Amino acid sequence: MEADTMAHSYNIAVIPGDGTGPEVVAEGLKVLRAAAAVEELKLDFTTYDFGGERFMKTGEVLPAGAIDELQKFDAIYLGAIGHPDVKPGILEKGILLKLRFELDQYINLRPVRLYPGVECPIKNKGPKEIDYCCIRENSGGMYTGMGGLSRPGSRDEVAIQNMVYSYEQVERCLRYAFEYARTHGKKARGVGADNKLALVGKSNVLTYMYELWNRVFAEVGAEYPDVKREYYHVDATCLYMVASPEMFDVIVTENMFGDIITDLAAITQGGLGIAAGGNVNPQGVSMFEPIGGTAPMWTGKNAINPLAAICAGAMMLETLGEKKAADRIEKGVMKVIERDVKSMEAGKMGISTTQVGDRVAGYVS
Repeated sequence: MEADTMAHSYNIAVIPGDGTGPEVVAEGLKVLRAAAAVEELKLDFTTYDFGGERFMKTGEVLPAGAIDELQKFDAIYLGAIGHPDVKPGILEKGILLKLRFELDQYINLRPVRLYPGVECPIKNKGPKEIDYCCIRENSGGMYTGMGGLSRPGSRDEVAIQNMVYSYEQVERCLRYAFEYARTHGKKARGVGADNKLALVGKSNVLTYMYELWNRVFAEVGAEYPDVKREYYHVDATCLYMVASPEMFDVIVTENMFGDIITDLAAITQGGLGIAAGGNVNPQGVSMFEPIGGTAPMWTGKNAINPLAAICAGAMMLETLGEKKAADRIEKGVMKVIERDVKSMEAGKMGISTTQVGDRVAGYVS
């Protein structure tokens, strides 16, 4: 859904979710309101109680009509989904995956940026080296649930999980990635000589799958002569993300590989407390979230790091076309890291969750 840039007015669905999700979302909303006030934006928030508590009370994961209702918003702002008293998979599949698939959020966008002052676990690597983006295809692959069990419970049991992609799914993901590399690559941002897009796969083993991905990569890439094309196997990519992260600009990969490498990327940028992501439908409703999960051990302690949720809010504004407001929030985050926060880890920040939100909002204002 395209934003009405003339009116600068946006309707945002808010799903705080479970665990520490409501705590970090509250701070994110605080900062979003501060940025909106300065940039003269009108942000209207509607909160939904989807998550574990609702499920345990009603037995309902998503109510009838929820998808249709959410499609009317300009964006969705999510905290975290998952409850220790609910069997794993029920909420994740019934809410997160259902929203991604039903709203056709076929891109998972994960910027990987190490801010000055954030400790990096990789020796001799800093903000200059860790500055790239991962684009994960978000609608296909093994996550579609295609497969099954034959003769379950017997010694002859066979499990099958299918990796399935259509030409259309591959083409639209790669086209988005090339466009993103053209506009957000290192050359476009003035920090490198080229705009580069690296396809990550396993073409030496998954031969059928990557015959399709590589062919479409070349076809679409021919329309983007200003974007330099590269290919890396996924295992080599994991090595390079630690040994030579500066070699990357924009990475694009399939669903499962993307799920794995973005968690590795997150720890190199300072951990889950600072890592944000977007589930993007370029022609529809996108959803933005911190990637760290519910962290139930920190619930109610006012000690969880809300910066990832705050950064997710900035991503949401940029995707809606409000880059000035998004940049304002990012600068506020960088200031709070420089001046106030001792660590990205929960319980070690030196100030509370609400204080982090207050100070970022103050810097934004």
